[in-house]
Amino acid sequence: MLDVEEIPILSSDDSEDKPNDALLMRETNCCVCSGSRSERIGSGLDFEYSTAAGEFHADRCVDCGLVFLNPRPDVSEFERIYPDNYHAFEFSEDQFGFVYKVRRRLEANRLLSWCEGIPADARILDIGCGDGFHLEILRDFGLRTWQLEGVDLDERAVTIARAKGIKVINGDVSDERLRPSSYDLIILIQTIEHVADPFLLLSRAFGLLRPGGRLVVVTDNTDSPDFAAFQRRYWGGYHFPRHWNLFNRSNIKKIALKAGFDVEMVRTQISPVNWTYSIRNLLCDRRAPRWLVELFSLKSTLSLSFFTMFDMLFQLVGNGALLNAYFRRPESRDDNEVKHEQDQ
Repeated sequence: MLDVEEIPILSSDDSEDKPNDALLMRETNCCVCSGSRSERIGSGLDFEYSTAAGEFHADRCVDCGLVFLNPRPDVSEFERIYPDNYHAFEFSEDQFGFVYKVRRRLEANRLLSWCEGIPADARILDIGCGDGFHLEILRDFGLRTWQLEGVDLDERAVTIARAKGIKVINGDVSDERLRPSSYDLIILIQTIEHVADPFLLLSRAFGLLRPGGRLVVVTDNTDSPDFAAFQRRYWGGYHFPRHWNLFNRSNIKKIALKAGFDVEMVRTQISPVNWTYSIRNLLCDRRAPRWLVELFSLKSTLSLSFFTMFDMLFQLVGNGALLNAYFRRPESRDDNEVKHEQDQ
């Protein structure tokens, strides 16, 4: 797999003068099987935040089916592609009203189910915690004896999380303040799709878990009906240019096994977001009236309610909009043994 130190290219081909609105981009390939054979399946704009002009492209690995942004922004463009009004920086009741209240209750039920079987003094880590939304829920609905921590790269989000009284490190999973083999549960909620190297992320999460510890991953599902309907341009899960690697059941199992985990379960869960944003993206592209576009947003109770019910129909046959994967660090294998296997 190519790394983040590749020779950069511009999204505007080989022009010597980088336009003011062009992002610095890098070619990449599959992070699961390192395959170089891929097919282009979709292209679109940054419909949501308009951080850069021009088209972005989604490729699918011919060998394992991973969908990935190619080329993708250089890591130096991080603050540009995540603007100050990015929704994950401050998902609050003040900003989102009734939608926030409903989501908070639904997420509380999910989070507590993931915590079944962990000890009363468990250490829980949220990687890519954003504004601390999920940690705040665990604090309010879970056991007070749980030790809750988060880590996130964005200082803006970390500042908001800390203001809530949540312990968050401004950094990544390689930060030395995160002690190896010390966490009972790690959660990756809508995070793995944002990183350049998901295998490295999973490997480091493995090292942070105690033997027997659990990792729960939630991410977009590329085997879902919403992907099939909108993959050519408008699928909300592309989230151009912020989602870099997108999985199905098969390849997320494959990369987890490669990182040393046992796979407990990979299922799907209901989400209205990609359905809602797929319609929104289409309307934006067709230059629909602003009032119509805003009917399909994270603040729209009408569209979110409708697509929740709609996606529930697909969830009944195990094909919801999101993947929900449970991985476990084996009790009997230490870090050195797994590292040796990963290097083979």
